[in-house]
Amino acid sequence: MKDLTEYIIEYAKKLGDYIVKMRRDFHMYPELKYEEFRTSEIVSNELSKLGYEVMKVAKTGVVGILRGSREITVALRADMDALPVKEENDVPYKSRVEGKMHACGHDAHTAMLLGAAHILKEISDELDGSIKLIFQPAEEGGLGAKKVVEEGVLDDVDAIFGIHVWAELPSGLIGIRKGPMMASMDAFKVVIRGMGGHAASPHEAVDPIVIAADLVNAYQKIVTREIDPLEPAVITVASVKAGTAFNIIPEYVEMLGTIRSFNKKVRDYIVKRMGEITSKCAEALRAEAKFEITEEYVPPTVNDPELAEFARDILSKLGVVVEPKPTMGAEDFSFYLEKTRGLYIVLGIRNEDKGIVYPHHHPKFNVDEDVLWMGSAIYALLAYEYLRSRK
Repeated sequence: MKDLTEYIIEYAKKLGDYIVKMRRDFHMYPELKYEEFRTSEIVSNELSKLGYEVMKVAKTGVVGILRGSREITVALRADMDALPVKEENDVPYKSRVEGKMHACGHDAHTAMLLGAAHILKEISDELDGSIKLIFQPAEEGGLGAKKVVEEGVLDDVDAIFGIHVWAELPSGLIGIRKGPMMASMDAFKVVIRGMGGHAASPHEAVDPIVIAADLVNAYQKIVTREIDPLEPAVITVASVKAGTAFNIIPEYVEMLGTIRSFNKKVRDYIVKRMGEITSKCAEALRAEAKFEITEEYVPPTVNDPELAEFARDILSKLGVVVEPKPTMGAEDFSFYLEKTRGLYIVLGIRNEDKGIVYPHHHPKFNVDEDVLWMGSAIYALLAYEYLRSRK
């Protein structure tokens, strides 16, 4: 093949209808974390038909392997799970599962990686190493990537690439950023126990609600007065539950929230200070309170600088490459990056003319299907060029 780059791009365009067809099928039948049985069966069948070695991973995940003669392996990752969201789009391929929706684009990721599977199989004689296609379950809160790593899938992987369709970028723009791309994530719970009483006699009770209000404000002062302003950090109290009636001071308050940062030292400091402030503030106001982390820590997603430059050079032949802003959202792709070098790329799918303007996790989230072929091309180009560059 004289110009394999052009061949890959043209092949991806020809697969456009297939990619859209697969994406719509996955969209109509969304499955939540570790429930992706239908999706993984379809993926397994598609890979088997193409001649890939297929293995199960992380309960409902699938890995397709294309083995080469050299001991070098590149991995490509797509997540498969949906969200517990009721879809509000009026489209023929609307979710047929009540209360579940692909509101983050993982249906597109799965379809794009299947498209790349076709391309890579077609050019397999030109590949200088092995390919692993990781169809990962449970990105949305299930730490599926961590399980994939724990089961040894990345033990022989030299580099990994992932793509996310991106509602913040216009359709067709390719976003590549060196260094921190997405933040770390912690979930926390605070329980404040006071003493209930009549709302008309607060002096005879210990009101946990006013203590909760003080704590919410005190947590924000950690960010504004104790953290370097050049270090991004977020503390959000997202749920406050208390009380049963207008005239009763409750016994306790429960608060739930999240902590985000790009620096583990900052994260550790925030966790320490929130624990201290919670217990001491409550004690000073005659109550008891406990702060605890309720979900396993998800590290920040930090892109390899050399791979970012490599990808920028390769993908500039495909479309316009821009540098997206980092986000305080989190991604379990970060667990792969703790195991091997890698790069997390975003593909713009926002199209105002088509009304595709809603953010991720919104009931009306959608993707511009006309650019999904680009995702397949990105996957295939990066895999081919990375193996070629490692001769």
